[in-house]
Amino acid sequence: MAGAVPGARSARWVVGVVLASFAGVYVLAAPSRTEGPVQAGAAIVLVLAVLLAQFVRVVPRWRTRRALTWSLPAQAAAAYTGVVAFGTSAGILGFVLGSLLLAGARPAAACVLASAALAGAPYGGTRADVTITCLLTGLVVYGLVRLADRADDVAAARLPLTVAAVERERLRIAAELDEGLGDGLRAVSAGSRRALDRPAEIADVLAVARRSLNRARTAAADLRSMSLAPEVAAARALLEAADVRAEVREGHREPLGPAGALLATVLREAVTDVVRAGSARTCLIATSERDGVVGLRVVNDGVRTAERGADGLEEAAERVRAAGGAFSAGLGEDGRFAVEAAVAAGERPVSLPDRTAYRLSLALLAAVLAGFSVKGLLAVPWGPLWPAAAAGLAVISAVQLLWAGRGRPRWWPPVLAVLSFAPVAVFGKAWVGVAGFLAGTFLVGLPAWAAVPLVAASMAAVGLAARTLGLGTAAVVNHVISTLVTGLVVYGLVRLARLVRDLRAAGEELARAATVQERLRAARDLHDLLGHSLAAILLKCELARRLAGADPGRARKELAEVVDMAEQARGDLRAATGGDAELALDAEAASARSVLTAAGVEVETVLGHPDLDARTSAVLGTVLREAVTNVLRHSAATRSTIATGQDGGAVWLVVENDGLDPEAPRTAPGAGIGNLTTRLAAAGGTLSARADGKGCFRLEARIG
Repeated sequence: MAGAVPGARSARWVVGVVLASFAGVYVLAAPSRTEGPVQAGAAIVLVLAVLLAQFVRVVPRWRTRRALTWSLPAQAAAAYTGVVAFGTSAGILGFVLGSLLLAGARPAAACVLASAALAGAPYGGTRADVTITCLLTGLVVYGLVRLADRADDVAAARLPLTVAAVERERLRIAAELDEGLGDGLRAVSAGSRRALDRPAEIADVLAVARRSLNRARTAAADLRSMSLAPEVAAARALLEAADVRAEVREGHREPLGPAGALLATVLREAVTDVVRAGSARTCLIATSERDGVVGLRVVNDGVRTAERGADGLEEAAERVRAAGGAFSAGLGEDGRFAVEAAVAAGERPVSLPDRTAYRLSLALLAAVLAGFSVKGLLAVPWGPLWPAAAAGLAVISAVQLLWAGRGRPRWWPPVLAVLSFAPVAVFGKAWVGVAGFLAGTFLVGLPAWAAVPLVAASMAAVGLAARTLGLGTAAVVNHVISTLVTGLVVYGLVRLARLVRDLRAAGEELARAATVQERLRAARDLHDLLGHSLAAILLKCELARRLAGADPGRARKELAEVVDMAEQARGDLRAATGGDAELALDAEAASARSVLTAAGVEVETVLGHPDLDARTSAVLGTVLREAVTNVLRHSAATRSTIATGQDGGAVWLVVENDGLDPEAPRTAPGAGIGNLTTRLAAAGGTLSARADGKGCFRLEARIG
């Protein structure tokens, strides 16, 4: 199939090999069932025609409406001609039976099965044997093709499933944010309009704006913390900045949801304590997930007493325990201090379970095992040994199903080998065919370099056993080839089911990753876009409140700007829940100058950038917003410079301010710098943020 992923393509190869091996049995039997090379050749051609018609349903690009229309009648004609005119075993009608089952024609399939029973079996066989062979062949054909189709469907559905998962997450985020932040922004806009004529209401607008800003920051933190991986990365960066060698071992799946938020809190507190103590040289951060429980372990070598290490972790411990989780902190036998927390993962934000294909595979394998067991029991004379034979075949079938379905203990292949060959001395030719299941076990459970020689050895052992029992050459060849075919059937059913399972898991993982990215994107937009807008609104409202008595005209002007900002913030909210914001660097530079001037910061702007495309302008505008927000929140700046320009093929933006306290202790970096680094990297750019040690802070972004 064009564009099919490797797993889906390999599924078609597995089906082709198994079906070709089925047909090979009839090809090799043709010389012994016909008189003369001409008739043998004609029988072989008919068998190949049956196989070719079957491949029309196996190879997707052959599966046109016209081909499907003629393939089934042609296959039936070739199969029945071979049986009636050239003595081909009626078991080949199983291909026709399988095609009819795939076409949904069950009544016609029942008629084919009945005709196989009526055709009988030459060479000492029984009608029951031929009927079972036909039925098993049909079921295997049906099952293999259906499983291969399922592999194609799963591979093709991965992108739509991923898009759907992202869309669900986007709608969920939009509903949550609009209920709180959307209402708040509408209240700010309406309140600011009323306050234009009633300055006393500015205080109410201030309160709403302050609550909205807190909600935006909390929502951004919650969205970010529900995915533990970004928190682990931030913790690692903080440790390395403090000269602590960090080792990270991630063993959980994202996204986590509320469990991630809880464990992120524990991680932040634990790592903050490590940095605050300042005595650690190494720190291990490990996550795990088992049986629906997500675990976090933070181990460092800088704490000397358990009491000192647990100091400051009480609140995090209470939150974990309140959620039904487990928390512990103490010194280990190696003298290192360990913080451990475990929380139930709960319902996954992305869960796409699908066990249909695997159940179909195991059901078909059970039917094949039952069919072969019945065929073997038909050859065992009724008597005292018959119950023993039935019990032995039941044990082999059960072990084979357990091997395929739940696990593969190393002792099972030797047990199956003994059960496959030892009873031959008692039951004779009735037991020779059992070795096929052993071949399937080797193919399913061992690498090719080990499986192929063992399968060849099994086939040789079957041939030797058949010859020892006095069977003729044709029967010996039939048993040897049947061993391979049975092994390939077992391998094909289990292998295809695992392919579907793996493809499904890959699709689920892709959807999870996309959901995490969507959640982080929303968190970045809330922090970078809406956070700036709300901070600017809060500043303008505060300024208007102070000016209301002294300069009413100026106060109304500031409130008018608040109305515009609130509308812009609502656009930012829509962007945070649905896509990129429509920002422009020039407009953001003008807004930044207005906001900083209102805050009492002297601003110098030197804009020398060329005409920018929309994406570059939006990214640099976002960087400028975050830089201005940092000036307002994290500094006591009196002067700031905003400059842009072009250097070769790169466009740059520099924002400097003098509000950094060189004596202030080093603190953990906020989310803003990380968000901006991610945005710029996606646009092919870089970000640097550094202090000069004299109270000035410089942020530079370059794209190109």
